[in-house]
Amino acid sequence: MNFSERATIEQVEEGAQLAPKFDQDGLIPCVTTSSESGDVLMLGYMNREALAKTIETGEAHYWSRSRKVIWHKGASSGLVQHVVEMRIDDDQDAVWLRVSVAGNGASCHVGYKSCFYRQIPVGTAASALGHTSGNALIFTEQTKTFDPQVVYGDVPNPTQL
Repeated sequence: MNFSERATIEQVEEGAQLAPKFDQDGLIPCVTTSSESGDVLMLGYMNREALAKTIETGEAHYWSRSRKVIWHKGASSGLVQHVVEMRIDDDQDAVWLRVSVAGNGASCHVGYKSCFYRQIPVGTAASALGHTSGNALIFTEQTKTFDPQVVYGDVPNPTQL
């Protein structure tokens, strides 16, 4: 798939041509939300190939920064993300996917529905909870949607510490 070249600000911001701006590593961030609930499921990155595959197949593909490979979300877990809607922001340097997820609707390799399963208390809420150091997290999902060991087996964690 060939994307349009970025020629002018007007073309990028007001035109009808897809001319994504990839960063210095050839990546564009992608926020993925549930089409049913609107919840943020994950933040991933796409390179040209992942973006093209997502457009062509209607299923989410990402670039794994830790493993350095294209990653078809759900290929190993069965929790495929089917794209309901795909948008690009005003200067075409960020993508937003609204997806329905096969199976139990989970999208986090840790077993939670969303990769954003912890809250960072801020402002008066943090003070009220006695979280003045800024490093205390509150779990927003109390139970995992699936057991990662059962789904993935002995696969190494795809993230790096």
